[in-house]
Amino acid sequence: QEWENTFATWNPRDFCNISKISLPTKTYWSPHIFILEKVNGDNSNLEYMSLTYNGSFNAAQPFQVTLTCGLMILTFPFDTQMCNLSVASFLYPVSDLIIKTRRTSAEMMAQSRSFFLTDGEWRFTNLSIIEYLEEFDNENFSVITYVISMKRRPTLYILNLILPTCALYLLDLAVLFGPSSLEEKISFQIAIILGSSMLAVILNNILPTSSNKPPIIGTH
Repeated sequence: QEWENTFATWNPRDFCNISKISLPTKTYWSPHIFILEKVNGDNSNLEYMSLTYNGSFNAAQPFQVTLTCGLMILTFPFDTQMCNLSVASFLYPVSDLIIKTRRTSAEMMAQSRSFFLTDGEWRFTNLSIIEYLEEFDNENFSVITYVISMKRRPTLYILNLILPTCALYLLDLAVLFGPSSLEEKISFQIAIILGSSMLAVILNNILPTSSNKPPIIGTH
């Protein structure tokens, strides 16, 4: 967070050329920022902010939070999810406080890619920033929303789920139209049914359930 206070300025020449100091956050006013989608998380333990001789304040408040995000898993495991992270301060209307981003979407995305180093299930694809006004109790408040796009990595699901399922169906067709006897076909069909049942159990455990529409792979 960065803001300016014209009443907190000084001439460095009068104070041993000191141009920047660190102060407790309770010394001066600082904006109270909220994350609207926040469910829980750890509060920052940094209780200091820096002040420059021209009245410019800088406060870094790192947080690790859990956010709510609606999932659309109809195309699972080839889905792309978009989650919002909205930053606002409903204590001060736009007449008192206007929130602006210092970096552009491209700069924020490049910085986010440098921090997102895990090679897990999701791949960070895009980050966009939306600035708008939210009306609440007949007053307008400044809000910034970061729209984060994440694409699922489908390789694990293709190898462990889709390919075995397709192999079972192809084997079923081969046995059905093959020259085998009726007893052999029945035995193969029972084995295929058992294999399909095991895949259904595995599918039920790994499919996401937090969605209004079930995945296509689950309904078929």
